[in-house]
Amino acid sequence: MSGEWQFQVRVNLPDTVAATARRAPDDATIAPLTEILKRHDAVLKCQYDAFAEYVAEAEKQGSTEQPLYRWTKATLEDPAKTEKFRKSFTLYVAGQEVYGQAEADALEADLRPLVGGALVDSMAKHDTNPANNPQPPKRFRD
Repeated sequence: MSGEWQFQVRVNLPDTVAATARRAPDDATIAPLTEILKRHDAVLKCQYDAFAEYVAEAEKQGSTEQPLYRWTKATLEDPAKTEKFRKSFTLYVAGQEVYGQAEADALEADLRPLVGGALVDSMAKHDTNPANNPQPPKRFRD
């Protein structure tokens, strides 16, 4: 059954690397990371920025009653969570937020040597299986 799931690789970056990745992703100081990403047709997307874009779009569309909107908005208003998500990046492959296991495995393997070093604090691979993905807390669903 796992063959039908899509995958996503995420990385957490040190503060200075995260700031550079957000404002100047082609900066030479993060070239070892971006060279790996280019080989996989991948780009970094800061989760904080993705959340802010989602909230702005939901507000523009008038879709502010959904639990995901309420949870995301509350997350952006929490300074501790804001700090966390400014260092967390989703890796998009070929413009896609989720992709096949082969692409995720290859990307993960090439990035592994950077984990724990100066450029990448940690890495995780997630799948689209709903059983593995938490839902917004109950207080946001009511």
